[in-house]
Amino acid sequence: MEPVGLMGFGRFGRALGDVLEEAGRPYRAWDPASPPPAAVAAASWEELVDFGRFVVLAMPVAAMDRALATVVSRLRPGQIVLDVGSVKLRPCALLERHLGDRIPHVGTHPLFGPVSLARAERPFRAVVCPSPRHPAAADAVRALFRELGFETQDQRPEAHDEAMALTHALTFFLAKGLVDVGCAAEMPFAPPSFHAIARTMETVRGDGGHLFAAIQNENPYAAGAREKLLESLRSIHRGLAEAEAEAEADEASPRSGRLAIPDMGSRSPELHEVRLLIDEVDRALLTLLARRQELAKRAGKAKAGIGAPVLDADRERTLMQRRRAWAEEAALDPDGVAELFEVVLRLGRRAQGS
Repeated sequence: MEPVGLMGFGRFGRALGDVLEEAGRPYRAWDPASPPPAAVAAASWEELVDFGRFVVLAMPVAAMDRALATVVSRLRPGQIVLDVGSVKLRPCALLERHLGDRIPHVGTHPLFGPVSLARAERPFRAVVCPSPRHPAAADAVRALFRELGFETQDQRPEAHDEAMALTHALTFFLAKGLVDVGCAAEMPFAPPSFHAIARTMETVRGDGGHLFAAIQNENPYAAGAREKLLESLRSIHRGLAEAEAEAEADEASPRSGRLAIPDMGSRSPELHEVRLLIDEVDRALLTLLARRQELAKRAGKAKAGIGAPVLDADRERTLMQRRRAWAEEAALDPDGVAELFEVVLRLGRRAQGS
């Protein structure tokens, strides 16, 4: 297995190191500002570059220019350099400028962070922005990501940043605004409609709140996306005030149509809405089940490390009793829930190799 060198061991570098370790891929890391554990620490950037077939720039985009200028003379043509930043236009341009034809390079954006790793959310996904100069390097990076459990998708740097401006950057922008006006994940008596927003706020703050300014300012499309959103919100705000004034004047409200959220369909809207919500819940259940399987795999490795058997009958009995109690608290049929968890436990044992 070809080794990986992580140049940078901040929050994301540590998370990527955990993924590499879990996959059994040898790696070393170097970061004078955030020293890695001794077991994986390279003594210098020179040692790190000499160690890795893949050299990963796990650092802020602002630090990449200097880092590439420093390491370029020591890199060998058989190595592959990739960045893992959340924007792609500037990193890909820097890779092209410093490495050109001599050193294979690939821009990437792994779409996960410390919170999603801790939650065992799978599958991981990664965007790959191949350099036209080095198609074989892009193939090797895709293969590396697949080995680590990632699904990959190719994008041009421009298309990536434009899409991220409407998703990544706006999500962080909204979350920052909600936090600043006093919204919090632990808001008391919050309606169900707020729960998904609260989860988003929690993920944003845990996965990359410290990168907020970089996500906004290093993406050339982010400012335009923010302006469009703000103008839309201002328009809605003005429309609501106008509709209220018209209602107070007891007049018809010709503007009310622009304030309406599109309905769920004309054929039994209630049934259509319920079915969409059921689909949403089922997808969430499957996502949670996949996370549970990943956690079961981790438990299996921990058991193997101490020589414990996969089947722990006492633990399973206690677990089942607790699930039955939870079912009763939720006004669910305890027997039906027990049957469901018997299947879940079988899947967990299978994931652990039993």
